[in-house]
Amino acid sequence: MNVSRRQILGGIGASVFSPGIIRAQGTGPIRIGEINSYSSAPAFTLPYRRGWQLAVEQVNAKGGLLGRELQVVSRDDEGKPSVAIRAAEELVRRNDVDLLAGAYLSNVGLAISDFARQNRVLFVASEPLTDALVWERGHRYCYRLRPSTYMLAAMLVEEAAQLKATRWATIAPNYEYGQSAVRWFMQLLRQRRPDVAFVGSQWPPLAAIDAGVVVNALAQQNPEAILNITFGPDLTKFVRQGKDRGLFEGRDVVSFTTGEPEYLHPLGEDAPTGWIVTGYPVTEILDRANSSFASAYSSRYGEAPTMGSVVGHAMISSIVAPIERLGSLDTETMADGFGNVSFDTPFGPAIWRSIDHQSTMGTFVGRTAVRGNKAVMVDWKYRDGGSVLPPDAEVRKLRPAI
Repeated sequence: MNVSRRQILGGIGASVFSPGIIRAQGTGPIRIGEINSYSSAPAFTLPYRRGWQLAVEQVNAKGGLLGRELQVVSRDDEGKPSVAIRAAEELVRRNDVDLLAGAYLSNVGLAISDFARQNRVLFVASEPLTDALVWERGHRYCYRLRPSTYMLAAMLVEEAAQLKATRWATIAPNYEYGQSAVRWFMQLLRQRRPDVAFVGSQWPPLAAIDAGVVVNALAQQNPEAILNITFGPDLTKFVRQGKDRGLFEGRDVVSFTTGEPEYLHPLGEDAPTGWIVTGYPVTEILDRANSSFASAYSSRYGEAPTMGSVVGHAMISSIVAPIERLGSLDTETMADGFGNVSFDTPFGPAIWRSIDHQSTMGTFVGRTAVRGNKAVMVDWKYRDGGSVLPPDAEVRKLRPAI
């Protein structure tokens, strides 16, 4: 039966698709509709795109997926939920994609997830970190690849709980990701260290930080330690103003994602030293899986991979493996069938959890350092994502729909 999705949808209303739609298997390409913030967050998303492009080339070189060519039809969301929704509608209605994937910002990811829920289309969220994607706003049509804010917080709290500091201040961008990261870090650290007090928080707008004002405000709160959630250009401004004004002297700093090459390396010799961070020590020799990926990536693009590259490559693997196992592109089959399927990533094997659709892909925890004039991550260790997730009973409370 050689019928396109567009033809099937021809008589259906503009907003909601029929739950009974079954895609014809056919012999044409299998298409992933991918949406990301390419113009608004290029430091992460451009290497991410190279990562998934490399993975698609590798899949097709081995005969494709289910004997068919794998294609990615990509759109730029400009970092705006409204643009992302328009892109999702176009990809599903006009481009006949078999599923949606991608997103960078948490608010954008939540918007695409809501679209997927309403229209019964599978969405694999590659980068958004908010826990709402798989817990309080989770649903059967949404899976999330990267470690969440809860998972990153749990990894960092293990290190933070060993510090002598009891007075903490926080700085985070004032949107879903920043709010979620601060909330979980505070809750988990208080559980481990009841003597800890949080003496103040700074909430600069995303991509519009007034770093001098924020640094002065944090200094006035006189914390012994600082939790940082800023990233990208905001992180660069915060670090440089903080170093110039002595904010970090004699204070511990714990920081989400700062060890990722796209955020750490641009700091160069201005990078802070001794911060406890999550990230990717790409300058180090890791394991065979990562070495193979890094070699293929460097050969293809003439540069070292970043965390974005890792996520992009893993995103394709996380989709290909369950589809190969299921032998089907039916949305309802995929929505239930991705659970408990394992897949390979540049960091090693991971699994899609059935209980909440979170993957067990982990990340590295270490400290920042400067070697020569280069910012690097040292004293690192890999943390498997599955080892830091809460018990199933707690997950069921956090995800009421299951």
